[in-house]
Amino acid sequence: MKTITLARYDAFADAPGMGNPCGVVLEAEGLTGAEMQQLAFQAGFSECAFLCPSDTADLRLRFFMPGKETSLCGHGTVCALSALMARQAPAAPLTLRAETLAGVLNLGYDPATRMVSMEQAPARFEPFQGDLAGLLDAIGLDKTALDSRLPVVYGSTGSWTVILPIRSLEDFKKMRPQNKRFPGLLTAHPGASVHPLCTETLSPDCQLHGRHFSAGDSGVTEDPVTGTACGVMGAYWLAYIAPGENQADLSIEQGQEMGRDGHVRVWARRQGEEIQVKIAGRAVAGQPFTLQLP
Repeated sequence: MKTITLARYDAFADAPGMGNPCGVVLEAEGLTGAEMQQLAFQAGFSECAFLCPSDTADLRLRFFMPGKETSLCGHGTVCALSALMARQAPAAPLTLRAETLAGVLNLGYDPATRMVSMEQAPARFEPFQGDLAGLLDAIGLDKTALDSRLPVVYGSTGSWTVILPIRSLEDFKKMRPQNKRFPGLLTAHPGASVHPLCTETLSPDCQLHGRHFSAGDSGVTEDPVTGTACGVMGAYWLAYIAPGENQADLSIEQGQEMGRDGHVRVWARRQGEEIQVKIAGRAVAGQPFTLQLP
């Protein structure tokens, strides 16, 4: 038997038990992909992050849901770098390059604020041309809940999600996801998640409200606070909500329906024909725990 220690962190939160929990393995060099998958399944978080050596960057990050490996995870990145910085205790702000399945990304850490920043891949959008009524039904809504001013699109800054613009916060309370139906409805990207957003917010300091329903094969129903999808939301703001602006500085709230209040800072800017995105947040350390591998 092999005993593996996982650090536990809550991302995009200032108090334990809020935000999005994640298990982090700081020294994953000797683990196979199958073993990482098994650990993620045992841990039961929406995702676990594994730090590995890299030949092309300062470190390599791998992310596993209970059901599959994923290319990029915002809250996993924030938790992983927070755990690494807690061990290294840098005296001044620093930047690192991290190899991921979504490419090599720039990360930052400020020890004075404990804020982790993460640049994501340039935003990509594709129109959703499938069964919209079916997709809404799969999260417990109908077409009256849609914000008709805005389009339904697939979006990605490293991982594909469907952005569903919703009319009001009251509709968010009605959502009941049936994730197993997603792959049959998301024919262009069957492995995508579903991410409703709303321009009505609970906090006057936030510009967008979101929920995140995980992909049908992920082994997770809902992710409390999603850094990658919030990056897509920031790009969506420039592309569709404020198309006349060249940059945006946003605060996004998520997790409130799950009792896990979380907030993500998102910067989006136009750079030529592309929209570039950076997110930031803090993570709070919890109790480490151990798992067994055969």
